Amino acid sequence: MKKLLLLLAVLSLPLLFQFNAYQILKLKTFDAFVPKGISSNYFAVLSITEEDLDREGGYPLPRARLAEIQNKLIAQGAIGVGWVIGFPHADRLGGDKDFAASMNYSRTVLPLFENDNGEYPNTVGTVILGDGTGGYVAKGTTQNIEILKQSQWTDQGIASAPVDVDNLVRRIPLLYQTPDGWLAAFGTQVLKSLAGADTYVIKTNENGIEEIRVKGLPPVKVDSLGRKWVSWIVPHETSLQEMDVEGRFVFVGVTAAGVMPQLATPVGLLEPHYIQAALAESILQGNSPYIPDYALAVEVAIFLSTVALMWVLLSKLGITWGILSGGVLFGLTVTLGLQLITKGVLIDVVWTLISQILASTVAFYLNFRTQHRLRQQIKKQFEHYLDPRQVKQLQKNPELLKLGGEKRYATFLFTDVRGFTSLSETLPPEQVTYIMNKALTAQQKAVQKYEGMVDKYIGDAMMAIFNAPLDQDEHENRAVNCAFQIVENMKELNQELIVEGLPSIAIGIGVNSGDAVIGNMGSEQRFDYTAIGDAVNTAARLESATKEQKVDILIGESTAKSCQHDLHLVSEIKVKGKEKPLRVYTNA
Repeated sequence: MKKLLLLLAVLSLPLLFQFNAYQILKLKTFDAFVPKGISSNYFAVLSITEEDLDREGGYPLPRARLAEIQNKLIAQGAIGVGWVIGFPHADRLGGDKDFAASMNYSRTVLPLFENDNGEYPNTVGTVILGDGTGGYVAKGTTQNIEILKQSQWTDQGIASAPVDVDNLVRRIPLLYQTPDGWLAAFGTQVLKSLAGADTYVIKTNENGIEEIRVKGLPPVKVDSLGRKWVSWIVPHETSLQEMDVEGRFVFVGVTAAGVMPQLATPVGLLEPHYIQAALAESILQGNSPYIPDYALAVEVAIFLSTVALMWVLLSKLGITWGILSGGVLFGLTVTLGLQLITKGVLIDVVWTLISQILASTVAFYLNFRTQHRLRQQIKKQFEHYLDPRQVKQLQKNPELLKLGGEKRYATFLFTDVRGFTSLSETLPPEQVTYIMNKALTAQQKAVQKYEGMVDKYIGDAMMAIFNAPLDQDEHENRAVNCAFQIVENMKELNQELIVEGLPSIAIGIGVNSGDAVIGNMGSEQRFDYTAIGDAVNTAARLESATKEQKVDILIGESTAKSCQHDLHLVSEIKVKGKEKPLRVYTNA
């Protein structure tokens, strides 16, 4: 849990602090998936090209010529003209009166370009619904000459286009705040002029602007600064020669090299009249895309819930099911993000998807590391006591080994070298050690042959378990076979010892089956895999009783009944810790 909380805290930083790199990533994603939209056919773009300037004698065109263009556009059926060309100075050829006169016959919109001069034209009527306002603040504007603004059919709008953190134009304020009120963006003013409206309605909330409405048109969802996300729709395009403008409002601009600045947008470099036309088209879109003021809260909620779930899936379900379920979660997150964008609600899930990948990678690594450590622990703990095939089986399927202790029915085998004390007193320590290592190795080989587990060595004694830690069929029979094999191995060892001039040794073996608690036991600092229970104690007692009964092997009744050997009933013997005598068997 601590690792998960730390990972969430680190990965949430780009969301919470909106780092530039993160903002660019988010905006690029929106650029790729925001629907482009369909042209309304209400607008046309007329570009004055390089070829036009060659024919007209260069730039700027005389105002009298602009008047001719304006009049011809109206004659061709245009419902209005928007000149996205500034006119801050009088025409040196004296054509301003003609140009101004041409504006008396149709709706005309002139541009205001932002300028940090603190100068503003008269503001328009605005109704504010709500408490706060906020909004994008204009620092000043470059004014058009007075004669061109006097017609009752002429309006002005700000034709600037603020850029985002990556220096691309994609969000344009519909209204700009000034010390005295509000000024409309050029594209907004075009729609206001066409609708014949005299006011704007601004709806606000505690975060800023929520939506802006031109009377007569549906409200437009905007961000808290009043910015509209532009759908880069290219309206109908025409030329000075063609003038196919009937029934359309015409945005006039210059595309000739070096005249008007080209602005970087997600769809390439565009001149201002293309940008303002796209803004006007975007305002009319039914599913107009916008970034809501609650976007960050939703993005954080999606991030926390899905990344945490991804971690849990990869950590708890294992590799196969974890990857499959994590892939499904990833796909659902992608689908959610695309559906929101398609509906016009710009909620970012890209960073959440990246975080899911990072979280799943970390979870996968930690899970793999845990499994690797568990396999190494299993190998270290059992490699000296189990057949290598069993060790590999445990490493491949660690779930077969329930660490911590479990109740199992198993068969327990105890051995003890007889006369070890006298042997230690009569021989040098080196020879005693040599003999004992030989004896224990002979016993261990027998246990390994029948796939039992050597649990521990206690001096000259050994304890072995069958049916743990892995399930074994006929474990009682395996244990009895192992006991017989130990006797045979000890006979072979005694022949070797006699040849070497060393004394032979005898052994006692006790075998018993029953329930016991088997698993890792001990202190927190040191523990061992072993078994405890009455069945274990009885096996040890049977081994001790072999000397008294003058046999090598004593087998408990529960083991004898389940094995396939024809065993001989020794007698009922009394052992320590048992009130009733035990029926015990030995090899026939």
